Amino acid sequence: MATIRLWFGRQNFCLLKKRSFLLLKLIAVVFAVLLFCEFLIYYVVIFRCNWPEVKTPAYDGKQETLDPVLKAMFLADTHLLGEVRGHWLDKLRREWQMERAFQTALWLLQPEVIFILGDIFDEGKWSSSQAWADDVKRFQKMFRHPQHVQLKVVAGNHDIGFHYQMNTYKIKRFEKVFNPERLFSWKGVNFVMVNSVALEGDSCNICSEAEAELIEISHKLNCSREEHRSSRCGDGPPLPASAPVLVQHFPLYRRSDANCSGEDAAPADERDIPFKERYDVLSREASQKIIFDLRELPWKRRLWLEHEPSLLRCFLLSREWTVPALLRLHLQIFQV
Repeated sequence: MATIRLWFGRQNFCLLKKRSFLLLKLIAVVFAVLLFCEFLIYYVVIFRCNWPEVKTPAYDGKQETLDPVLKAMFLADTHLLGEVRGHWLDKLRREWQMERAFQTALWLLQPEVIFILGDIFDEGKWSSSQAWADDVKRFQKMFRHPQHVQLKVVAGNHDIGFHYQMNTYKIKRFEKVFNPERLFSWKGVNFVMVNSVALEGDSCNICSEAEAELIEISHKLNCSREEHRSSRCGDGPPLPASAPVLVQHFPLYRRSDANCSGEDAAPADERDIPFKERYDVLSREASQKIIFDLRELPWKRRLWLEHEPSLLRCFLLSREWTVPALLRLHLQIFQV
């Protein structure tokens, strides 16, 4: 009898040992899957990205000396959910993905300047002061960066509202957190950052200020090209004599995506769908005004950077790039 009990005891012990081993294996597999899918996958994907190669032209057998290269990363439409439409689980999932994508790209690619092309928040157009402060705190945690890396942001319609929703209070609240600097120069490259939401052209106070800022920037850029500066250029330090990069939220006017291309372009059956002015794109008048204000500049090319749901290259009057939402985990990198 004692022998039978001993045998059953050993059998139970072996069975318990096997079950414990299987449980440990299951826990290890689950942990490994979570580690890969929620952390390592970002390194695997972004590691395949690299900066565009800068080719140095040769003249008479000698390599031309190029200016220092600026590594710039562009994001758009982070749309941090707010207290009204954001469920805590949805916010947790989205913000973890965006934070990991951004921090991984920051560590692997080491950009010198980062631009976010508007719609940082989803409910900035109507959020209360407390909700705004909470959203800003979450943004600063997610998009933390070293002090030597510049972070530049332009306003989008979800940050300050469409033209009929925006007001001075919302704009000042946005600019208190994000530097309102409209002209930014780094390593010989001039970036013009425009509040495209204010380019409605109806002569409202906010729109008039935005148009006046654009004219002033155009004047400064023109002065940078003069060999002998005239008295109208003032006594301040001159800007680098380089082609400007226009950074804004709304794309310039175009009828549709028919003339646009790119690996992430709209499907063929959607490219001919007309865009709505002042909603999908800037109005024709506002786009013409931007081009007119900068037309005096003797540049051979201009590079326009804007937000849009897909990444496209649209060859209209200049070289134009639209940048997809970060929610799709796209990080666009340029060497300027």
